Amino acid sequence: MEINQQTLGPVLQRMGFDSLTPMQLKAAEADTRRLQLIAPTGTGKTFAFTLAAMRNMAAPGSGVSVIVIAPSRELVIQVAEVMRRAFGPEYKTVAFYGGHSMTDEKNALSPAPDIIVATPGRLLDHFKRGQLDAPGLKTLVIDEYDKCLELGFEGEMRRICSRLPLKNAAIVLTSATRIAEIPPYLPMKDSVIIDMAGEGSPRSRMEVVEVPSFDRDKLATLTSLLGSIEKGARSIIFVNHRESAERVWNHLRKLGVAAGLYHGGLDQDQRATAVDLFTNGTTPVLVATDLAARGLDVEQVENVIHYHLPVDEQAWTHRNGRTARVDARGTVYVIVTEGENIPEYIDFDRQYIPDSDARPKAGSAVATLYVAAGKKEKISRGDIVGFLIKNAQLESAEIGRIALRDHSALVAVPAEKAAMILKAVEPCKLKGKKIKISRVKV
Repeated sequence: MEINQQTLGPVLQRMGFDSLTPMQLKAAEADTRRLQLIAPTGTGKTFAFTLAAMRNMAAPGSGVSVIVIAPSRELVIQVAEVMRRAFGPEYKTVAFYGGHSMTDEKNALSPAPDIIVATPGRLLDHFKRGQLDAPGLKTLVIDEYDKCLELGFEGEMRRICSRLPLKNAAIVLTSATRIAEIPPYLPMKDSVIIDMAGEGSPRSRMEVVEVPSFDRDKLATLTSLLGSIEKGARSIIFVNHRESAERVWNHLRKLGVAAGLYHGGLDQDQRATAVDLFTNGTTPVLVATDLAARGLDVEQVENVIHYHLPVDEQAWTHRNGRTARVDARGTVYVIVTEGENIPEYIDFDRQYIPDSDARPKAGSAVATLYVAAGKKEKISRGDIVGFLIKNAQLESAEIGRIALRDHSALVAVPAEKAAMILKAVEPCKLKGKKIKISRVKV
C-alpha cells in the first residue's frame, strides 16, 4: 500500500486528524525495513507505526500481513482500535490476549485476518495450537519493546520470532525508552532510528510537585492532597506493590471516594472494568501498580500521584506519561517522607503542603450500567443509545461512554438517574430480547 497524499487523505479523515505530527511524517516516509521509533508517551506513536506498516501492506484478504506485539491486554485493545480505524473495514483486524475467549479468537482466524495485535503469551499459544501461520508476513511491530524484550517475556518472544519469516519482513520497534542491547533473535542490524524523545516532551507541559509527608505512613497526606486538588479531577495514584494498592484503595473507599483498583492480581475482566469506570468518570481516582504505567491511553488524566517513589527512571517516565498527553497539561505529585532518597531524575518545580483538614470528594456524578450482551449478540452502541432514549426518556447527551465488549457493555449515565433508568427499562426488550441490565457497584 503506497503512502502518498491521495492514500493519506481517507486515513486522516477516518482518524479525525488534520495533519501528521513530525514523528508520524518521518515514520510514514521512512524507506527502511528496520525501524526504531523512540518518542514520549502520548505523542501518537501508535498511529506512527501504523503508517509505517501501511508501506508494506498486502491487499486485503491476502492473509496475515501485520503482527503487532504489545505487553498488556489494555495496550493490545487500544492499538487494535487505532489500526482498525486507520486501515478501514476492508482490512480485518483482530486482538488476542489472555482472559479473552479462545474460541472467539480461533473463529476470528478463519478467514485469516490481515492484522493481528496480541500479547506475547496469547500469540504464542495460537502458534503452538497450530491455529496460526503467517508465511506472508510483511511487518512485525513490537510496541513498548523495552518491556516486551525484558527477561519475563524473553522466552516467549524468542519462540515467536523463530516462527516468523523475519528475514523478509519489516520490523518496527517502538517505545518511550530505549534498551541497551537488542537480542540477537531480532535482526535489527543497520536499523534507522527515529528518536523524538527530546522533542515535544510532555515534561514541558507538566508540573512536578513535591508533597512532604510528616508521617512515614503517607495515607493522611494522600487524603489531604486529594481533598486539596480540584474535586473530581481524574487522578492515578501509583504504588509499588499489590498489597499497598489494596490498602490505599480500601482507605479511600472508607472515606467514600469513588476509587478504582488496578494491579496484576486482578483477573482480566476486573482490570478491564476498572479502566472503563476510570475512563467514563464513575471512579475518577485509580489506585494502581506500575502495570498501569503502560498502555492506559485515557484522555484528560489531570494528576499522577506517586504514593511510592518509582523503582527506576523507566517507571518514572511511563507513570508520568499517563498525563500531559498530546497537547494537554498535567500535574505530577510526589509524596515524600523525611529521609527518603530522591533520585536524580526527579526534578521538582515546587513544593506543596496540602491543607491537613481537606477531605476528598465522596461519590461521583457518573454511574455505570452493565448490559449483559455485546458484539457477539449483534448489539451495537447505537442500539444501546436508542434503547435508553426510547425507554428511559434520556437525552443523547446524558449517555456517556459506552464500552462495548464481546458479550457485554458498560454504559455511563448520570448517577442521579441510574435508579430511574433501571426501573424504566426493566420490562423492555433490547433488539427483541430480554437482556439483564444492572448497575455496576463501586
